[in-house]
Amino acid sequence: MDRRISLIIMAAASVLMSGCASSVQENQDKGPVYVEAKEWDKQHPDRPVWKMYPSLTVDSLGIRPEKADRLNGYGSLAKGPSFKATGYFYTTEYNDRWIFVDPEGHAHIDAAVVGVRTGQGERNKAAFSGKFADKEDWIARTVDALVSYGFNGAGTWSDEEAIKAYNSLSEDRKFTYCPMLNLMSGYGRELKITRQLAGNTGYPNQCIPVFDQGFEEYCDRHIASVIGRYKGDPAVLGFFSDNELPIGKKNLEGYLDLPEGDNGRKAAEEWLEKKGVSRSMITDELRCEFAGYVADRYYDIVHRVLKKYDPDHLYLGSRLHGGAKHIREVVEAAGRHCDVISINYYGFWDVRDKDIANWESWADKPFIITEFYTKAEDSGLSNATGAGWLVHTQKDRGIHYQNFIIGLLRSDNCVGWSWFKYQDNDPTAKGVDPSNLNSNKGCFDNDYTPYGELVTRMQEVNSIRYSVAGIR
Repeated sequence: MDRRISLIIMAAASVLMSGCASSVQENQDKGPVYVEAKEWDKQHPDRPVWKMYPSLTVDSLGIRPEKADRLNGYGSLAKGPSFKATGYFYTTEYNDRWIFVDPEGHAHIDAAVVGVRTGQGERNKAAFSGKFADKEDWIARTVDALVSYGFNGAGTWSDEEAIKAYNSLSEDRKFTYCPMLNLMSGYGRELKITRQLAGNTGYPNQCIPVFDQGFEEYCDRHIASVIGRYKGDPAVLGFFSDNELPIGKKNLEGYLDLPEGDNGRKAAEEWLEKKGVSRSMITDELRCEFAGYVADRYYDIVHRVLKKYDPDHLYLGSRLHGGAKHIREVVEAAGRHCDVISINYYGFWDVRDKDIANWESWADKPFIITEFYTKAEDSGLSNATGAGWLVHTQKDRGIHYQNFIIGLLRSDNCVGWSWFKYQDNDPTAKGVDPSNLNSNKGCFDNDYTPYGELVTRMQEVNSIRYSVAGIR
């Protein structure tokens, strides 16, 4: 599959050897653009390690068609292949490529923005009152703006009620959204065993209590209580069950170190006993296999209970992150039970070909990237938190976005992505997740003003995503 092509490698030496005085170097022979960026380093956040990264853009590859893709009200391809209309989103393969099919039977690639909701910091509140008449005015103008930038939906942690109200009043547009069910984190909070970590929820020994009988009972009770607000809504793309669960290589020893009598410890001990293995004989291979065992139990329970109450909407998984997305047994488990596997992707400038190939082989299901972003120095924010890359300007952010999306579109198993997020972190906000402090993550700043150079480049690639993906 010709995703990355050799021109990046061929152009790299001449550009880098020429010396780079600015943050962006344009290659006049339609080669890649080079952006100076700094990778997030959790251990050394202040270490100034800036490097130049080759980046494909709409212009550098000459892939811009004369006209943007023609879309319907869901942001799907209006003129193109047609499929069975079920009134809900589902996935299928078309020309050896995975796609969503929208409720009306049209090919759909989901381009979403996480956290479409009003900010709660004092600066946010002051700006809101000066710019919008009310919540209805805000959501109408916000959706109109996002659609003009080529987005067709809201990622998780968005104002679902505002979006539903907007959709109910709109005759020709349905903005998609993806509810977060918080099943394991909700169960953990009910047990009073969780803690807030930077970006996700922490558990004892970072081991989820999935071997408790009470977890399935909680899922049944919780899903039954909330599913009514979503049933029958065609704008629901699908459900996330949790975010960034700590499933990984450390689980086996972690469960074994839980207090005696804990259900998780008993499950780990029984698993080892069946393998005929003592603790001193544990290998990385066994650690990965056990992580898959944990993941399989989690996804099996969630899938069965969710489909019991709502067989129509998609199950989008739990937003795998960190090492979990690289463990074959974990991804295989997600593929067995989820309709789509979801990945929060940090640490690489673009999605690596080998990761895309692994997810395709291991899961045999399509994937969506549910978090990625860059932060720019020209925003006036400190950018001290969050796992996204640091760049110099909003133009650089836009170039990174195009490069990232072009790579996804050239795969044959990516069906969408969610940019993290709608609005910058407000430094005046209190009690927020420690990973969301004072950083330039938004399409919009804290005064609800879009970053023009960023959203212009988002629009350029979003508006031709079906053409780039070869869906016509």
